[in-house]
Amino acid sequence: MGDVLVTYKIMPSGVDVDLEKMKKEVEEKLNGIAKINNFSEEPIAFGLKALIVRVIVKDEGGITEKIEDILGNIENVQGVVGGEVTLI
Repeated sequence: MGDVLVTYKIMPSGVDVDLEKMKKEVEEKLNGIAKINNFSEEPIAFGLKALIVRVIVKDEGGITEKIEDILGNIENVQGVVGGEVTLI
C-alpha cells in the first residue's frame, strides 16, 4: 500500500476562533497518526474562515474516518468535512 493525501475542511464555531491555535491543536492531535502536508484558510462568509488541512497517511481502511473524528473533537470545531483523497 502507498500513501494518500487527504484534504479536510474544518469549520470553526465562529469568527472569533483563533485559527493559529487551532492549527497547533491539529498538529498535536494528529502527531504519529498523519503527517501534515499544509494548512490554508478558505473564506466562507461574513468574516468566517474554514481551516483547510491536507495530511499524508498510509492507504489503509478506516484512517480517513478516524482522522475526521479526531478533528471533530477539537475545541471550537463545529464540523469537519473530508474532501479530496489522492494517491501519492
